[in-house]
Amino acid sequence: MIMGTRSVKRILFVCMGNICRSPSAEGVFRHVLAASAPDLQIEIDSAGTHDYHVGAPPDRRSIEAARRRGIDLSALRARRVAAEDFDRYDLILAMDEENLQELRRRAPAIHHERIRLMMEYAPHASSRFVPDPYYGGAQGFEEVLDLLEEAAQGLLAELRTMR
Repeated sequence: MIMGTRSVKRILFVCMGNICRSPSAEGVFRHVLAASAPDLQIEIDSAGTHDYHVGAPPDRRSIEAARRRGIDLSALRARRVAAEDFDRYDLILAMDEENLQELRRRAPAIHHERIRLMMEYAPHASSRFVPDPYYGGAQGFEEVLDLLEEAAQGLLAELRTMR
């Protein structure tokens, strides 16, 4: 088991700017929980390791790609990871190795076990990380959602074993 037996009640999804990958992860996981596990009481949020876009909505391409899958990201707003997040969240899921290392650099050592890669929950996926689609075309946003949907199912399966 990746998380051990500790109960998870709060999950934070993290990328660099909190406008593409992490809000998509938040939206995908909310959607998966609502459809498959409405009984699980889990607080979900997303944030960025950098403050480039604080207060901004997700990238319009992220919003549109998610909308086509029945997921609404329009109400989300970017924020930066805060020091108190390391105490507040039981699980902090980074989208890639760079953000994982940045989170571990900032977090007190006692909380390092809470910080993981999102794609650890999709061991058979084509990628170990969720690639940043920001500078690419529309297909990159679809790939992000495909990876996040696979990882979300794995995360949900793990959470169910912890009940």
